[in-house]
Amino acid sequence: MEFIKNISPAAENSDQDLIALYKRSKDLSVLSALYQRYMELVYGVCLKYFKEQERSKDAVMNIFEELVQKLQVHEVSNFKSWLHTLTRNHCLMQLRTPKNLKTTSFSSDYMQSEEMVHLNGIFEKEEQFARLEKCMDRLPEQQKRSVALFYIEQKCYEEIVEITGYEWNKVRSYIQNARRNLKICMEKEKQT
Repeated sequence: MEFIKNISPAAENSDQDLIALYKRSKDLSVLSALYQRYMELVYGVCLKYFKEQERSKDAVMNIFEELVQKLQVHEVSNFKSWLHTLTRNHCLMQLRTPKNLKTTSFSSDYMQSEEMVHLNGIFEKEEQFARLEKCMDRLPEQQKRSVALFYIEQKCYEEIVEITGYEWNKVRSYIQNARRNLKICMEKEKQT
């Protein structure tokens, strides 16, 4: 890795010694000495994922910057495997970010305006109401009357019994059957 040489390798210290020393001192030269040992590995992993030399070199630098914070927080027993996992995760996260998505410019003529989307929603609701009215007209009279009183006029079962003279159980049955029939009818109407 020609682009980051000139750091003393600190060959006499183990990875664990350097990690402990870095955690105590927060000395970046200690972390650099440790990282120098595995930069080729990090670069190789990045190159495997990105398939671009410059992007991989940038990732090697970014991973070093991540190490500055992460080594202070994490307990690392095997630095090489931990660094490999950190590198792999870094690469995968970079590949998933939206800036890596390919974008295509297109004319605003092909986009719907916000007003049109709102109008489309209104038209859909109006179509739904029209279908509902059509389906309500197809219901038997007792179901139509019971469901109108219950949902439109918001009467309770007892009030519907008083208004219509139907039995309480019949009112409940009419409303349940009307709901089922309306649902079936609305689905059929939507398909046509």
